[in-house]
Amino acid sequence: MAPQLPAGEISPQTLLDAARVFEERIPFNRVLGLRIESLGEPDVIVRFEMRDELVGNFTRGSLHGGVISSVLDVVGGLVAFISLLKREGVQSLEDEADKFSQLGTIDLRVDYLRPGLGKAFSAKGFVLRTGRKVAVTRMELHNDADSLIAVGTGAYSIS
Repeated sequence: MAPQLPAGEISPQTLLDAARVFEERIPFNRVLGLRIESLGEPDVIVRFEMRDELVGNFTRGSLHGGVISSVLDVVGGLVAFISLLKREGVQSLEDEADKFSQLGTIDLRVDYLRPGLGKAFSAKGFVLRTGRKVAVTRMELHNDADSLIAVGTGAYSIS
């Protein structure tokens, strides 16, 4: 039996399990090529490389707006999920799967600030507030030159 952690903390293994779910078990995240770089406090950082399949404007070679919004949504959902795990004190993969089934996007707002030009991109997210039923998150997408490409705010059902 795993040792009980103080309220608000989850084990490193639980964080790794959450990362594996988002990277390996969600087919669309694999299509996007998302890789979790950091699950630290307070941010989560997800990276992906530019590929021809992700281009929206073929004359400029920039990311498709749907890719941008999808990546921001994934990051927002991931930080909401981790916030839920911390709140509930989830320590097992079975409990984690049960909580994951309750997660869903309620609302997503994306502000596109610059064309998505670059060879690699990183999206960072953090929780603004976690309530009993809804978590609100903030996300940013940067290119490899650290230019801010887009920002987003998401609301996620967590119960």
